[in-house]
Amino acid sequence: MRRKFVKMHGAGNDYIYFDCLQEDIADKGGVALRLSDRHKGIGGDGAVFICPSKVADARMRMFNADGSEGNMCGNAIRCVAKYLYDSGIVSKEEMRIETKSGIKSLHCCAEEGKVRSVRVDMGPASFDPAALPVLLEGEVIGRTVSVAGGQYAITCVSMGNPHCVLFTDPDSVDIEKVGPKFECDPLFPERVNTEFVSVIGKNALKMRVWERGSGETLACGTGACAAAAAACARGLCERGEDITVQLRGGTLVIRVGETVSMTGEAVLVFTGEVEI
Repeated sequence: MRRKFVKMHGAGNDYIYFDCLQEDIADKGGVALRLSDRHKGIGGDGAVFICPSKVADARMRMFNADGSEGNMCGNAIRCVAKYLYDSGIVSKEEMRIETKSGIKSLHCCAEEGKVRSVRVDMGPASFDPAALPVLLEGEVIGRTVSVAGGQYAITCVSMGNPHCVLFTDPDSVDIEKVGPKFECDPLFPERVNTEFVSVIGKNALKMRVWERGSGETLACGTGACAAAAAACARGLCERGEDITVQLRGGTLVIRVGETVSMTGEAVLVFTGEVEI
């Protein structure tokens, strides 16, 4: 069957979006795996399926480029909000979207009837090792451990999905070599997203990210939140203030308090139809 799709990105983190509010798609992982191929498919970091919800305005299911399902994607959820608003499905700027890591509250910033940016309450950052999980005792904040074939000072943060943050020069990292070693290290039984971060100014970070199931992406919303939370925990940035995170695909603004908020763009690339 043929299905309409929408290609959108947030800070270069691009996904293929399917409206499943009226008609579902069965093999979501298989669709994501096939269509994410940038040479033989549509191309993207994965696929997102916008589904009905009994507890929120809609439900987001996100699948990585390897077909595995993710718990949460901060860049994708902003684009889901844009689709719902721009399509007239949800006609309010405040909305709630259900994810595998809970219900997220969003505020859409619209101009001339189209959403340009979205602020998301991403929930609290957790340093509980069981929340990731990571097989270490106690909070892991700037702790040097044996991981990925070396000794690294890491900070482990859950934003509803697992993150391992390293403060280093991101441009000096051979991410294609090191990223997979972190992702699949036995220390992280459910694999992990890894952020390579440097402080470039007052409340300003620069970051590259290796995402589990997708490899290096141009941006990761939950990763930017994890990086900011880790920076605050280590005294490198200030809680309660805007922290800019510069990624390869754009910039996100993070604020760390009791919960973590993220503001960033949501951009329509193109629409089309594809054989499922």
